Amino acid sequence: MIDVVLPVLDEGEAIPWVLGRMPAGYRPIVVDNGSTDGSAEVAAAAGATVVAEGRRGFGAACFAGLTAAASDVVCFMDCDASLDPRDLPLVADPVAAYEADLVLGARRGRAMPPHVRVANRYLAARVAAYTGARVSDIGPMRAARRTALLALGLVDRRSGWPLEMVLRAGRAGWRIAERPVPYRPRTGRSKVTGTVGGTARAVLDMRRQLAETRRLIREESR
Repeated sequence: MIDVVLPVLDEGEAIPWVLGRMPAGYRPIVVDNGSTDGSAEVAAAAGATVVAEGRRGFGAACFAGLTAAASDVVCFMDCDASLDPRDLPLVADPVAAYEADLVLGARRGRAMPPHVRVANRYLAARVAAYTGARVSDIGPMRAARRTALLALGLVDRRSGWPLEMVLRAGRAGWRIAERPVPYRPRTGRSKVTGTVGGTARAVLDMRRQLAETRRLIREESR
């Protein structure tokens, strides 16, 4: 059994589609991050394990799901129907087979907004410069081993969590790989790219992660 962490904030409309397409052998852990649309009840009715995380933030929800997981390999993905759970084996199988330590689902398709594409290219270039890891997308679908992720000591609890994971894993010498996954129009408005405030917070969080990594590199070179 592989646990799948699904951070949720008012995704009640998308949850049935996502959980209904969960592959056999994958256990959904829905982390409700303060929904007001009954997302937790919808997920529980669909058979998911539901965890409540009162501290707002994507990273806070992901960390709560990670600590609630029990499987050796753990997956993460958004629960807005932009990604298909049937693609989870693409990222989980190489980790389970010890062929990679962290596998990212590289989103492909026309649904990704242009500014997100530009941001991804910039972040991918920074990741390569700071860690040597070659990636094209800091996407939300990914898989790694649970104990190894906990040992990374991730501290971001907001939008910097996905980038921090890749930066820390790369600097720790992890084998990082990508697998292309289809990306579809999401259900509902994004809490990050769909609002000015969410976008601004995400930019600040990711800049903070890049700045911290630069600081560490400078210290090590002294």
